[in-house]
Amino acid sequence: MADLGPLNPLPVVAAELDQPYTVGEGVPEDLQASARYGVVPNVYPYLMQDGYSRETAPRELPAVVLENSKIKVTVIPSLGGRIWELLDKATGKQLLHTHDAPQLANIALRKAWFAGGLEWNIGTRGHSPTSCDPLHSAIVHTPDGKHILRVWEFERLREVVFQVDIWLPADSPVVFAAVRIRNPNDHDVPMYWWSNAAIPETDRTRVIAPADEAYGSDYTTDITRVRPTAHEGYDGTWPVNSPHAADFFFDIDPSERRWVVAADDDGDGLAMLSTGLLRGKKLFVWGQGQGGKRWQEWLSPGAGPYAEIQAGLAQTQFEHLAMPAGAEWAWVEAYGNGHLDPATSHSTDWEAAVAHASERLEALLPHEDLEAMLPEAITNADVPPSKMLLRGSGWGVVERARRQKSGHGWVDESGTPFVDESLTGEQEPWLGLLQGKAFDGAPSFVMGADWEELLAGQDSPGAKFQLATMKHARQDLDGAKELYRQVLAAAEAVPGVKALAHRGLALALLAAAKDAEGLAELRRGVEADSSNTALLTEAVTLSIRHGDPAMALELAESAPTDGAAVGRLRFLKALALARTGNPGEAATILKAGVEVPDLREGEDAIAALWQEVCPDEPVPAAYQFGMH
Repeated sequence: MADLGPLNPLPVVAAELDQPYTVGEGVPEDLQASARYGVVPNVYPYLMQDGYSRETAPRELPAVVLENSKIKVTVIPSLGGRIWELLDKATGKQLLHTHDAPQLANIALRKAWFAGGLEWNIGTRGHSPTSCDPLHSAIVHTPDGKHILRVWEFERLREVVFQVDIWLPADSPVVFAAVRIRNPNDHDVPMYWWSNAAIPETDRTRVIAPADEAYGSDYTTDITRVRPTAHEGYDGTWPVNSPHAADFFFDIDPSERRWVVAADDDGDGLAMLSTGLLRGKKLFVWGQGQGGKRWQEWLSPGAGPYAEIQAGLAQTQFEHLAMPAGAEWAWVEAYGNGHLDPATSHSTDWEAAVAHASERLEALLPHEDLEAMLPEAITNADVPPSKMLLRGSGWGVVERARRQKSGHGWVDESGTPFVDESLTGEQEPWLGLLQGKAFDGAPSFVMGADWEELLAGQDSPGAKFQLATMKHARQDLDGAKELYRQVLAAAEAVPGVKALAHRGLALALLAAAKDAEGLAELRRGVEADSSNTALLTEAVTLSIRHGDPAMALELAESAPTDGAAVGRLRFLKALALARTGNPGEAATILKAGVEVPDLREGEDAIAALWQEVCPDEPVPAAYQFGMH
């Protein structure tokens, strides 16, 4: 696996969060309303994780194994608490898509993500900000003798605490995961949760859920109501049939048990069951087009194709639900082999396949038994850890201190302690500010009215810069520009802070369509700190985007010759050459080979440039990343 690399030091302040879904005809108004609700402009205060390359090496990770006579479950707490393997011992099959060389790629909200296993996603639409972070992890022994693996964290975008309790009873054919989210705020919070399971995709894999219709998306058109079994001339419940990437959010009647199951040619495959609160069930496929195949090869080299089945709080992934002030939400999920009869599950009679799968899953785990587990799971959620395994971030400690100072409520930490040992240099300046110490900057960022009030009482350039980023992140561009200019006017401001202030001012100017002024500030930022490769890469990108490819070429002359950014900077140089009337030089770069480690999901810019500068030659397979 590649090393995650350093965090990107540039604060995420621009309004640029991808929202590919738009709602089309036939979608109910309440669903449209929840799609409009809770959308965020960015993932501030998180920093991006894009310091990785595609250079891999053997790497040792801590793992926790839960095992009984029927299944073996492997969890990786240091990478988002992901369930990495679920082995069915009777068949010897891995029910999750898994492999021995997970490849970091730009798929998550903070970029870094890897395919495979079963992941927990919270915050807003996309793969979680905690996808590649270590979570607080512990073994919990309950009074009745149950052994639980618990992972938890303070989620900074929505300012909530979440935890996942995973346990495997003796001789159980399914593993259980109880999720609890707590909103300690005195206001509603837009909430998003999806549990995503990657499953092996074979020519005979079928995905079944108790619904005739779904809300579908193909990543290029509006969300519409579709019939998965007769979609665009094919049966989309067979992933191998889909010509392009597609989502199917099954419209399950509220009176029905909510489940989704995959079945291979033997009828084996992952069953995803949950208590009632986890309403949504989904199938995602990459599709059989060249781009979909390329993405799977890019994400899972040599591991074969995969699809995903998923479960979420809302019916679709473009919605947020309003989580009331002080609320606690909890549910239980269960995962095991559905063991379907392939003759029926693979029948052309959809109703018969659904009825059969429903019967088999009821036999695997009766619905009443699963629902009866919820009260005990809620009680166990507060049982203190017996043995700590891993520390997550120190932001929970900082948040507790902030709330204590301001008199706001907080969660009971009995089951999810946030301890001082988790603090690092990222958090210590903020704790000092809460304690009344002078503040002159931090390598991290925070958000909220309390912090803005505290920083307003400080006069250092570092404090003004932090206050500027907070205003910028919530799109108070005028307030941000004024403070950035104050930082730049301060003689004592250090070069690194000045460079970031030039950059912040540039982004605010560009957002106001003042391209020339904005690009000039970007240039000054790069000159102020020539060692900041992330800033250089952004400046080259934005100078092309805003009509000055000559500036991009000039800046690219100082690009590093090694490191994670080299591939993208080579591509950007080729793009700038094409835009300055030098298609031949651009073609030479592309033909020599360009690999961009942080290529964004759905980004097809390399193929588009190839078609522009090499119009008589087919796009190489290695450059085809289009999802449609």
